[in-house]
Amino acid sequence: MASILLVEDQVLVRQGLKMMIESDSNLDVLFEATNGEEAVQAYKQHPVDLVLMDIRMPVMTGLEATKKIREWDTNARILILTTFSDDEYALEALKLGAVGYLLKDADSEKLINSIHSALRGGMSLDEQVAASVVPKLLKMKGESEISIDLTEREVSILKLIGEGKSNQEISETLYLTVGTVKNYVSQLLTKLDARDRTQLAIFAIRHHLV
Repeated sequence: MASILLVEDQVLVRQGLKMMIESDSNLDVLFEATNGEEAVQAYKQHPVDLVLMDIRMPVMTGLEATKKIREWDTNARILILTTFSDDEYALEALKLGAVGYLLKDADSEKLINSIHSALRGGMSLDEQVAASVVPKLLKMKGESEISIDLTEREVSILKLIGEGKSNQEISETLYLTVGTVKNYVSQLLTKLDARDRTQLAIFAIRHHLV
């Protein structure tokens, strides 16, 4: 069963999200926090499989908390869930290493699917957010041609990472073992000097692989 830290300052919203999440018997909201500072403390005491993080909260914002948690644990999986479809928030969240950005108007099925995707190593972006964020990523400093020497297989895997695919999904698409995919991902992280999978996805988008 996957453990989740739910970070949301509004009690009713938090209770509703908890009920939605735990309607899936494989998901368990083990801890709750009402602001970013509590979230950081909770995660350091009890690292969970996934953090579901609001953005605008008192004391410390979700973006600040995401930054601090990721600095403490670069493998932390943080999925942003907010009412704000602001592209700058989404861009900043992705740069900080968040594995997805969803809006609170998502239905329970979409929320649960996004959580499972994040747990598998995938990345989820709300369609409304993606429509405005992806073009901005393309306009960021970067070239359409990749100057770093990558093999054809590495490019194929990088493209699928940019599409938000998990290692399991990549292995099924390319007929490779999950272990082999993990090795390729490690090689890509080293070659591209990327901190994490999210940075690989952004690289793929900026270089028109997606």
